[in-house]
Amino acid sequence: MNDKVYIFDTTLRDGEQSPGASMNTDEKLVIARQLVNLGVDIIEAGFPISSPGDFESVRRIGAEVGDACITCALSRAVPKDIETAADALKTAKRPRIHTGIGVSESHLRDKLRISPEEALERGVAAVKLARTFVGDVEFYAEDAGRADPEFLYRMIEAVVAAGATVVNIPDTTGYTYPEEFGGLIGGLMDNVAGIENVTVSVHCHNDLGMATANALAGVKAGARQIECTINGLGERAGNTAMEEVVMAIRQRGNLIGGVHTDVNTREILRTSKLVSSITGIRVQPNKAIVGANAFAHSSGIHQDGVLKERTTYEIIDPVEVGAGGSEIVLTARSGRHALRHRLEELGHTMEDDEFEKVYEEFLRVADRKKEIYDEDLEALLGEHERELNEVFHLEALHVMSGEPGIPTATVELVDREGQHLIDSSHGTGPVDALYRAINRIIEVPNDLTEFSVQSVTRGIDALGEVTIRVADDRGRVFTGRGAHTDIIVASAKAYTNALNRMLGAQERTVEEEL
Repeated sequence: MNDKVYIFDTTLRDGEQSPGASMNTDEKLVIARQLVNLGVDIIEAGFPISSPGDFESVRRIGAEVGDACITCALSRAVPKDIETAADALKTAKRPRIHTGIGVSESHLRDKLRISPEEALERGVAAVKLARTFVGDVEFYAEDAGRADPEFLYRMIEAVVAAGATVVNIPDTTGYTYPEEFGGLIGGLMDNVAGIENVTVSVHCHNDLGMATANALAGVKAGARQIECTINGLGERAGNTAMEEVVMAIRQRGNLIGGVHTDVNTREILRTSKLVSSITGIRVQPNKAIVGANAFAHSSGIHQDGVLKERTTYEIIDPVEVGAGGSEIVLTARSGRHALRHRLEELGHTMEDDEFEKVYEEFLRVADRKKEIYDEDLEALLGEHERELNEVFHLEALHVMSGEPGIPTATVELVDREGQHLIDSSHGTGPVDALYRAINRIIEVPNDLTEFSVQSVTRGIDALGEVTIRVADDRGRVFTGRGAHTDIIVASAKAYTNALNRMLGAQERTVEEEL
């Protein structure tokens, strides 16, 4: 049996189904390029029939990645779905259609309302139709974790005979235990004729917190493809986290058949941060592999042990996942060379004029902080990138608040033509007054649906990061983020960023309608 485990990344499809994680096509392209750098084998780029945006994402990603990896498009076992997926994949050098149908009693009886025999017929027909468009067809047996094993064997045997090259066995609801799921995969390997000629894939959800364990149990039983997402994004409690299964295989692959992946693990942390930045969904600090505390040591005993020998408390060298090695402590007295050196260590290179803008902001923050940490630099770079395509730029603000008194705010924005626009308003608090003043200038209807504040770094002088979500009159949700040592300024930056994204989407909609 092949000892390579193929990594099927579905961040751009299943991961996007996390509430609030929607991405536009340009953002998906940025992530797809990084997934290529990461070395994944398959990118599931979208569900083309679901929307014009998903169709365009599949089309452009297929053209972008070339033969670096397989570009996959999802479909149901419906002819129109499959035809649309095939159309979107015309630009891909290595296309794959991923089609399938529910196989559990619950899905057959309650969702599809068809008999097992009809489901089998639809599955076979879907695979045969997909094979007329592409040579690589993956079949998913939705909710296989709760299916009758005998019926699942029949279904998989039939679609393999029909031409499927990959068969996906999902634990769609995160229902199974590792021993149970491993037994299901083992049963397929022992009872399905032709299974040795195809790749068996596992797609595990995390509803009971066992997605990683279940996926690895599937590999131990014979599966050779894992479907996963960056940071474990996905429906409900999420999917198998790519970083977890890849590093588990790297560290303990000898226990599950001596398997390996071709993932460039040093790109893991960078990919995680990119996905978090674009989706606005932060990684919990104690998240395995990519959390802020994954390689942090607080206890004095632990610190003593690690300083004497790192492996006393670390089973993974942080360098292996791109977490860096030695650190230069940056302060207001650090010069350009020190800052550029640290940025390059973090993987960021830029032209001189762009660097000067970052350096100026670095000095402003450094004047207010004793030390500048890597997290500060990442936040500053995020601010810089958000400013590149602004419709309105936050130039200045002044807020008055207190008790007694009426909170008031004055805001100065600069538009694309360089006009300085100033207005004031009052509200129930400083942030409310601030947002009302911004609305008086921008004048775009919106509904603020979420507001959260979080410290980016350590200490009383830490950068604060505000994440907000606003909805337009079409119900579309846009995420904005802003970082600053003054949380009121961060709030203004986040709101302006979200409205800029909303305005950009509205401009693109008008262009499409024309």
